[in-house]
Amino acid sequence: RALDETAHLLGLAAPPRVIESYDISNWGDGTSVAGMVVFEDGKPKKAGYRRFKMHTVPGTDDYASMAETLARRAAEYEKGTNSQFKIKPDLLLIDGGRGQVAAVCAALAGTRLAGVPVFGMVKDDRHRTRALVDPAGGEIGIQQIPAVFALVGRIQEETHRFAIEFQRLQQSKQVRGSVLDRIPGVGE
Repeated sequence: RALDETAHLLGLAAPPRVIESYDISNWGDGTSVAGMVVFEDGKPKKAGYRRFKMHTVPGTDDYASMAETLARRAAEYEKGTNSQFKIKPDLLLIDGGRGQVAAVCAALAGTRLAGVPVFGMVKDDRHRTRALVDPAGGEIGIQQIPAVFALVGRIQEETHRFAIEFQRLQQSKQVRGSVLDRIPGVGE
């Protein structure tokens, strides 16, 4: 029912069977990572989760990081080598608002994922998703539709948890390391 109501609310032709959601995490130290979670038929599909380290984005630019992540996702779909990336999602949910959605749409333009609907998840002051933002910047309220609000909230929370977990893992690796580890001939 939640998927049917989501399709109706967003103007999709059919309920979104495969939903991918993305979040960027950084600690303001110049490193950013992204988490991708997959919900299939309204349930988390943990085998489809993926993590991304930023390769081309200097600093902590949320828009550029989201664009890099989705450009890499689209490239993997076109290659078709990774099992999860062979699947074309029915809906992309992006943590953030109009800026993030615009960055993702620009990154996907000209790829085989360009036609996948993209919406941003806008949070309230208690960090709960209160609305979805379409590519034109229009907000679609979801709080008045309990099934959609619950589904999108679960997706947003899981995506955020997964991205933060990866960021913490990366931070703990840096803390345990030493600058001496990076010297050729000295290393570990």
